[in-house]
Amino acid sequence: MTSDFEERGPRGDRGDRGDRGGDRDRGDRGDRGDRGDRPRRGARRRGCEFCQRKVDVVDYKDLGLLRHYVTDRGKIDARRKVGTCAKHQRTVSQAIKRARHIALLPYTAEHTRVTGVSIGRR
Repeated sequence: MTSDFEERGPRGDRGDRGDRGGDRDRGDRGDRGDRGDRPRRGARRRGCEFCQRKVDVVDYKDLGLLRHYVTDRGKIDARRKVGTCAKHQRTVSQAIKRARHIALLPYTAEHTRVTGVSIGRR
């Protein structure tokens, strides 16, 4: 009687692949063509809207402004998505929370369905 270790070897039933890579080269990333060597062309990085306008305080009563920073589901957008700096993202999120607390903005999309008040960028 031989043990399972002796039958399959030190690598189990993986055979001679070793690191599970099979016969693929480490640099091989699949069928992507030549897209990897070209520089990306995307949207130009824009600065913080509040820094450009030199705004220090974000007013929680300005719902038109705050709706740009809230998704249609009621979530606060990430700063990498909306382009604000860290300082102004904190003030925007604080203003959104204050507006929610006094019922100027709904907390969730469910509140939107019940009350009929729209949120987000629509």
